[in-house]
Amino acid sequence: MIHSYAELRAFALSLDLPQVADSTAWGNPCLKAHGKMWVWWSPYIDAAVFKCDFDEREMLLQADPDTFTLHPHYTNHRFILVKAGHIDPTWAAPRLTQAWRALAPKRWLKTWDAENPL
Repeated sequence: MIHSYAELRAFALSLDLPQVADSTAWGNPCLKAHGKMWVWWSPYIDAAVFKCDFDEREMLLQADPDTFTLHPHYTNHRFILVKAGHIDPTWAAPRLTQAWRALAPKRWLKTWDAENPL
């Protein structure tokens, strides 16, 4: 399980996805992919922030409230918070990869996919 931003950062970087860089947003550390926020820790509660649509967020909050939470700051945004110590790398890896792909410019991703077949 991942317990801190330092562990989350190391894990995200271990995915070895290109176009990822350390950065800050609103004075807090984050990783950006393709110049956009990709991985960060909530400054409001001890939890990682993951992109998530509203329907899935509701399902996750109901299915596992010990793992997933929401802070009022994120209510109107497509994010879910995963509490420190509850972040399962097997859940996080595909979620981070999916978010990384969604942030990539489509032309760039098409070329990258052609050069890196599964």
